[in-house]
Formats: sequence, C-alpha cells, structure tokens
Amino acid sequence: MQTLRKRPRGRWPIALLVVASSLVFGTGGASGLPGETVVMQGLDKVTARVSTFEIPIGHSVRFGTLQIYARGCDRTPPEDPPESAAFLEIFEMKPGERRNALFQGWMFASSPALSALEHPVYDVWVLECIPAATPATSP
Repeated sequence: MQTLRKRPRGRWPIALLVVASSLVFGTGGASGLPGETVVMQGLDKVTARVSTFEIPIGHSVRFGTLQIYARGCDRTPPEDPPESAAFLEIFEMKPGERRNALFQGWMFASSPALSALEHPVYDVWVLECIPAATPATSP
C-alpha cells in the first residue's frame, strides 16, 4: 500500500509574498527605503471601532487581545509608485492563557488582502511606513 504525501502547508503564501515584495520593491536598481515607524489601523468587529496607532520598529502595541510587534518596514523611493510594507508578528494574549501566534510576515499597504491577519474579532492593516527624520541642513 502506498501512502500519499501531503503537500506542506504554507509554501504558496510565502512564495507569493516573495514574488510580491520583489515586484513592489524591485530586485535591482532602487531598493526600499527603511522606515522607523509603522502606522496601522485596526478594526474591532464587535464594537465597529476603528483605531489608528503607530508602532516604532522593535516595539509593540496592544490592540484588544492582540500584541503587535513591528520588526521592520520599507517604503518605495519617491520616483516609484507609492508602497509601504511592514514585517509584523501578531500574537493573541488572553488573560490566563498562553500567547497564541496568529501572524508573522509582511503586510502591504496597497494590498491588505494579499497578506492579512485572519481573526474573528479583529482586522489590522498597514497604512504607511514613516522614514527616519532627516536632519535639516543649513546653507
């Protein structure tokens, strides 16, 4: 009797994100400009409230029972079509329970459905990646 091998789950979404990120940020020439803060919005589907929040890279923010960590963000150079993307880790942290990993990967501002958090109560999406403030130069 021959056993059927199951195809590993999760391979297609990762491949799709690699292709999408290379199309958005390019593989040659101009590259993404790193940012220092991710601007996000979140929707609580129960109360229908939308919240906007900023997460500095390397920090996290709580949104309901979600803990959202911003690990990195990039935006396209000014000469390219505008796009922002953020690498996020999202966990659910309910009182008295172990934290549950829900999402890890890139979210794109222009295509929130491409790589979305799937949760029955909350939706979160990236609005933009804010670059580091450039010091003013005096003449």
